[in-house]
Amino acid sequence: MLQPVVVLAGGLSHQRDISLKSGRTVAQALRRVGHEVVETDIDSSLIDTLRANEGAVVFPMLHGGLGENGALLEVLKLMGIPYVGSGPATCRISFDKSIASRAVAAAGVATPQQVALPHDIFRELGARTIIRSITERFGLPVVVKPARGGSSLGVTKVEDAADFAQAVANAYAYDDMAVVEEFIAGTEVAIGMITTSEGTQVLPAVEIRPAGGIYDYSAMYTGGETRLTAPADISDEAAQFVAETARIVQRVLDFSGISRVDAIIDEAGRPVFLEAGAAPGMTATSLVPVALEAAGLDLGEVCSHLVTDVSRNHG
Repeated sequence: MLQPVVVLAGGLSHQRDISLKSGRTVAQALRRVGHEVVETDIDSSLIDTLRANEGAVVFPMLHGGLGENGALLEVLKLMGIPYVGSGPATCRISFDKSIASRAVAAAGVATPQQVALPHDIFRELGARTIIRSITERFGLPVVVKPARGGSSLGVTKVEDAADFAQAVANAYAYDDMAVVEEFIAGTEVAIGMITTSEGTQVLPAVEIRPAGGIYDYSAMYTGGETRLTAPADISDEAAQFVAETARIVQRVLDFSGISRVDAIIDEAGRPVFLEAGAAPGMTATSLVPVALEAAGLDLGEVCSHLVTDVSRNHG
């Protein structure tokens, strides 16, 4: 008898719509392989729903906010409810790009030069002074993004110093901490991973080629805006280097379940870490499903295996 599953999706983050699509994809995949699945949102009736489905494994498909900052997982742990995916501490660290980048860099992985700036520092010190200091240090272009968030919301590539202030304002619309980092030219790739008690399987790297040159929200979720190639059109040596880098990130951040590492392969063939996600999207245009297909894996079977693994090792 297969374990019943509660798929959590929705929530109140900026990525609610993407979360609902991801949740529906996973729920349908699990039903297809024989699981009884309940789909639920994050609201005041959630605890009652979880209690009514005692014995079920929770499969969080939440992006941003409560789903990725570890808060909801703390509650599930308190209640003794088994769930698929990374623990609260991993989620907190990986969700904050400024902290994750430093943790990964400390393990010897290449990362872009970066500075993390809270909203009030621009007000206290003056935006012009800070922007001048950054451009003198990093040069242009730079990438400005919210420290905590996903789906490339609030991300801007700045090529002209005159556009810097607006880019920072865009980032602050999504978080009170902005990250500014040097732009790394090269081939953008995403590396999905599946981690169970048996170890980590690194999926083939997916090469990302957005028509507009930057992988923003529109490029992510508009069909035809981005060309995805899996396995990535890179040398065997680069593919091996990328997979090794992903394994280091998995170990440093302690990912479980399905996770993803985003990187740029620079002109020297070196993977440069950009960010990592404990709850990657699973929509029709998302990167991990493309990687699963390239690896010859079925999403339903992968999700079912994760549920069984969690159920077997819980308690």
